[in-house]
Parts: sequence; C-alpha cells; structure tokens
Amino acid sequence: MSTGVAGICRKIPCANSIPPSLAAEQVCLDHFLDEAFRRADDVMDSCQKGHAIDPILLERLLSDALAIVTNLEEGAVEERADSRERMLELLFNLANLHEYAAHHSISLGLPS
Repeated sequence: MSTGVAGICRKIPCANSIPPSLAAEQVCLDHFLDEAFRRADDVMDSCQKGHAIDPILLERLLSDALAIVTNLEEGAVEERADSRERMLELLFNLANLHEYAAHHSISLGLPS
C-alpha cells in the first residue's frame, strides 16, 4: 500500500498533504470529502424536487466514488479513523442517491 504524498492542499490556509489519488484535484482528503458531500447533497436535493440528474454531475459523483475507493485501497487514512468513516459515509450516501434515482425513475438529463 502506497501512502505517498502528491503535494500540499491548494485550499488556503490548509497545509494538509494530498494523497496520490487526489493529485489531479490538488486538495487534501478532508477538503475533497467536504466538496464531494456538497455535490452529493445538491444532486439528492435536485432529485427530490423531481429534476433530471445532470450527466456531468453524475459522472463527477462516479469519479468521487472511485477516488474514495482508491483512497481506502491505498490506506491513505490508516491513522485517521474519522476520515475513513467519512469516506464510508459518502459511499453510503452515493449508493442511497443511486437507489433513490432508480426507485423514483429519475432520469438523466441526456442531451436531445
């Protein structure tokens, strides 16, 4: 398991390290999770209002899930149980969003 560092978080004044799986994002795991939770909440709110899911946001949520799984796999948070719990909670939220959309026949906002 690799626990390398890909730099320092771009959020000011954060000085946390960036796990290799988030190098493209240029944010630490905590900031990534904050942003991913916000995205998931926004999409769930939109679904509950009966709106179609924007395919770009859906792709982003799938990318978020992959990043989480990669971080769990790399052991990027072995020393921080709270980060691991947040990652698992976000995966659970994304699974709930998927189930909600499937159960309520929420469509993707595919271009015509």
